[in-house]
Amino acid sequence: MDKRVTDADAALKGLKDGMTLMVGGFGLCGIPENLIAALARHGVKGLTCISNNAGVDDFGLGLLLKTKQIKKMIASYVGENAEFERQMLSGELEVDLIPQGNLAERCRAGGSGIPAFFTPAGYGTEVAEGKETREFDGKMYVMERWLRADYSLVKAWKGDTNGNLVYRHTARNFNPVMAMAGTITIAEVEHLVEPGEIDPDQVHTPGIFVHRIFQGKNYEKRIEQRTVRQRA
Repeated sequence: MDKRVTDADAALKGLKDGMTLMVGGFGLCGIPENLIAALARHGVKGLTCISNNAGVDDFGLGLLLKTKQIKKMIASYVGENAEFERQMLSGELEVDLIPQGNLAERCRAGGSGIPAFFTPAGYGTEVAEGKETREFDGKMYVMERWLRADYSLVKAWKGDTNGNLVYRHTARNFNPVMAMAGTITIAEVEHLVEPGEIDPDQVHTPGIFVHRIFQGKNYEKRIEQRTVRQRA
C-alpha cells in the first residue's frame, strides 16, 4: 500500500486545534524538522505535545512554544529552552515532567496496548503523588498509565512507500516507540525508496504503524551542545 504524500503540509491534513501530538527525537537529533515547521505555518493551537524535550528557543518544538501553539508539554528534559522556562514559571504553559525511562515505557505501552504498568522510578517523590503504589517482592512500585496521541510525528533516515522505517544512531531514541502509539503516524524520511529496497532485517518500525510518509528536505541537524577536545 503506497502511503506517500507530497510534503509536510499534505501529511498534516486533518490536524486540528487541541489535539495531542507525540514528537520523536532526542535533543535536536532525529526530530521531524519539516513537520514542526509545517505546524508553525498552519497555526494550529492548544496542542498537547509529548516529547523527550522541548527543543531550543529557535529550533524544534521551541518554534511552537514561541508562537504559543503548545498548551501543555509532557516531557523529560527541558533545560535548553529559556522560553519554555519562562512560560512554565509564569503559568502560561502546563508541564508534566516524567522520568526519561518512564516516558519511553509509557509510549511503548501505548503502542503495545498495555494500559498501565508498575515501575520503581519516582516512588517516594512528587512523581508518585496521586498514583497507585504497590509492593512486589519487598520493593515499592508506582503505577503509570500508557501514553497515546492523535498524531505521532517521527523522523527516520530511510523509509519505503509502504511505511517501513530505518533510523540511524541517536534517532532511534523515542522515534520507534512513538511511531507505535499514534492514532495517525506520519513519518518524514531523508531517503524514500521503493518496497523491497530495504532489507527486512533492517526495519526498525514496520509499515503497519505508519499511515503517511514523505521525503523531507533542507535538514539542519543542529547540534544542541557542541563539545570538542583540544588538539594535541
